[in-house]
Amino acid sequence: MRRSPGAMLARLNDPIVAIATAPARGAVGIVRASGADLALLIEAVCARSLRPRVAHFGAFRDADGSAIDQGLAIHFPAPYSYTGEDVLELQAHGGPVLLQLLLARCLQALPGARLAEPGEFTQRAFLNGKLDLAQAEAVADLIDAGTEVAARSASRALAGAFSAQVHALAERIVHLRMLVEATLDFPEEEVDFLGQADALGRLQAIAAELDATLARARQGVLLREGMRVVLAGQPNVGKSSLLNALAGAELAIVTAIPGTTRDRVAETIQIEGVPLHVVDTAGLRAAHETADEVERIGIERSWQAIGQADAVIFLHDLTRSADPAHVAADAAIAAQLPPGVPVLQVYNKLDAASASARRALPEGAIALSARSGEGLPALRQALQQQSGWQPGAEGVFIARTRHVQALLRTREHLQQALARAEERDAALDLLAEELRLAHESLGEITGQMSADELLGEIFSRFCIGK
Repeated sequence: MRRSPGAMLARLNDPIVAIATAPARGAVGIVRASGADLALLIEAVCARSLRPRVAHFGAFRDADGSAIDQGLAIHFPAPYSYTGEDVLELQAHGGPVLLQLLLARCLQALPGARLAEPGEFTQRAFLNGKLDLAQAEAVADLIDAGTEVAARSASRALAGAFSAQVHALAERIVHLRMLVEATLDFPEEEVDFLGQADALGRLQAIAAELDATLARARQGVLLREGMRVVLAGQPNVGKSSLLNALAGAELAIVTAIPGTTRDRVAETIQIEGVPLHVVDTAGLRAAHETADEVERIGIERSWQAIGQADAVIFLHDLTRSADPAHVAADAAIAAQLPPGVPVLQVYNKLDAASASARRALPEGAIALSARSGEGLPALRQALQQQSGWQPGAEGVFIARTRHVQALLRTREHLQQALARAEERDAALDLLAEELRLAHESLGEITGQMSADELLGEIFSRFCIGK
């Protein structure tokens, strides 16, 4: 049962213990403990004192003094640890049963200890000032990274690249806000403090820097979440073959029988490090054209997937481009595509098409052969452009949708502040208020202005032991 979002914020003084490695057999497994004072645990399990941050080899003792296992024990005294509390790491052999025995022993030996909640070690690191919220989220993103580019970007965010930009923006807003409020405090003075300090120019520079940070954050969201691409078209136009070609593996069944694909088949590929979640769907045709109930359900699910897509590859059969019935069916599908969803017009079976069909291709269409691979690079390039990814962009850090939303709110408040500052008789109290709201929106990213419910929601999605 999932706990309520704020449940982890309780019991923060309890010592916590968890297995910090994946639940499977391995060469090494780690049991981690964190609390205000772990001296009793160290004495009970290791039967000796441990020098700080030094790996000690020896036996891990059960309650009767017998050895559960042998391995390395490392003690990180507070505050020089991951969580900011005393931390003990026991590196044992990676057998699941063995690690459960060691976990049970730690819980028994440490008064008041309990199993850690998902993400609770990182949550304590955040609450104890070891990480800010953006860095804490980057820990989970680094673990979950599906591409090399995403992993490197998450590492940059964990090292504080994103947070440093946010803090720099916040500091400049605070300085400007102080200037405006100082002017408000001395209305009788005839000195134009804002004019002398070029407040308008400074505000414009802050807005420009924010836009640059927002652009990088959007790239970071794309690295983390990817883009959902749906293959759509009539039966037998080659959607399953195209999915297999893009994935480089035989994922979907390919036959000449119409309606072979009955349900959605998905695969994640990457282009320039950006994950693309490609979904193959059942061939689209009118319900009265098939008596197969399963196929009708598959077609309904196809339209559902299209409605949730970030982009649609509308696949046409180039060998049937002169067939009026095929053209009419394509037109009927096009009329039902949801507005606002980008559509790439792609013509398949280039290898089998006539010269006249090739010449008649619409301008801007992509022609390819899923069978031979001809034209696939052009499709990959079009998908990359559609995603908005900019290859070689420097300084990209992993980011989340909530970060982008906070930056957008900050930009909105800065635009309102600019409008106030440009007025001849500027309402300085309103200008100061917009700057205050912009500062608060930035604080949501690093956790300086975060509700308990948000913290609980974020950390509940971490793995146990982290």
